[in-house]
Amino acid sequence: MFKKLDILDEKEPILREIAKDATFPLSKKEKNLIKQTVDHLTYSQIEEYEKKYDLRPGMGMAFPQLGISKRIIIIVHEYDDGKFDNYVVINPKIVSNSSEIIAAEAGEGCLSVNRDVDGHVPRYARVTVEGFDEDGNMIRVRAREELAIAFQHEIDHLNGILFFDKINKDKPFFKEGEIRLI
Repeated sequence: MFKKLDILDEKEPILREIAKDATFPLSKKEKNLIKQTVDHLTYSQIEEYEKKYDLRPGMGMAFPQLGISKRIIIIVHEYDDGKFDNYVVINPKIVSNSSEIIAAEAGEGCLSVNRDVDGHVPRYARVTVEGFDEDGNMIRVRAREELAIAFQHEIDHLNGILFFDKINKDKPFFKEGEIRLI
């Protein structure tokens, strides 16, 4: 049965803390919360369920957003209509990145930020992330474009950074040719 997540608002102090490393084996509670988060993020991206359960669409979540100071991120990426890849990365680290900088043209949103924030967030166009799967096996993910933005956004959460911290207050929008907007 589907249970909606209790997502913390940006005002909660835990969202400004550096999360602690997760330890293995993961607890049953942590594994259940990962599964619940995958379900929530998947349903939030399917219009029928989004409406039925009154969900805000989102593709990523970090454990601090759920009130748990652990370095665990979950990304549910819709790579084709109705087709999803799930990424669960424990203790993720960006180990390499492109020199090219991009930004989401429409800006970024966050399930913990319940307001519109205008501006472009500069991000690496490509990143390689290393971490562990739920069973403690080392994994490596190469991400580009939208998926790379999602990984950087979620890893920022683990370091107490919210997306709007990265928007230049004096010049919130990039012009054509200054940066590639996707």
